[in-house]
This record gives sequence, structure tokens and C-alpha cells, in this order.
Amino acid sequence: MSLRARIEAKLSDTFRPERLAVIDESAQHAGHQPDITGTGETHMRVRIVSEAFAGMPRLARHRAITDLLKPELDAGLHALAIEPAAPGETTRW
Repeated sequence: MSLRARIEAKLSDTFRPERLAVIDESAQHAGHQPDITGTGETHMRVRIVSEAFAGMPRLARHRAITDLLKPELDAGLHALAIEPAAPGETTRW
């Protein structure tokens, strides 16, 4: 199972989102560091809309997601961009 698929599964199971997109942006970061070649799954963007985030401050939403994905971050996920929202909130995507 790919890293992207594992992240999607964890987020789906935990937050039951009404919208979810996990986007591999690794190729866009090739050359930013000597060991970042653009191959593999090193940079991910999470766009998620979930009722679980209703009334939750932005920082708490980010912490909930990074805490859930800590094993992936510890295993080599270099960057994780997070765009969380509750239903009815404006998103840029």
C-alpha cells in the first residue's frame, strides 16, 4: 500500500470526512535538498472537510492530523501541508 493510500485510510477512519484529497506533491520539490529527488512520497498535501473539526481551532485541527500521521512523518514523510475545514466553511479548493 502506498503512503498516500495509508494516509487516506487513516484520515477516513478517524475523521469520517465528507471531502478528502491527499495529493502527492513530491515531484514539485525535487532538488530542494540533496536527498529530495522528486521520486518517492516525500511531500503530501491533505485537504479535508470533516464534522470532527467543527468548533475546533485551526491549530488543534493541525495537531489532530499530525498526531495521527506521526508514524508516517517519523518514517520519512518530509513535508505535510494541511488544509482542514468543517462543513460549511469556505475552502480555497
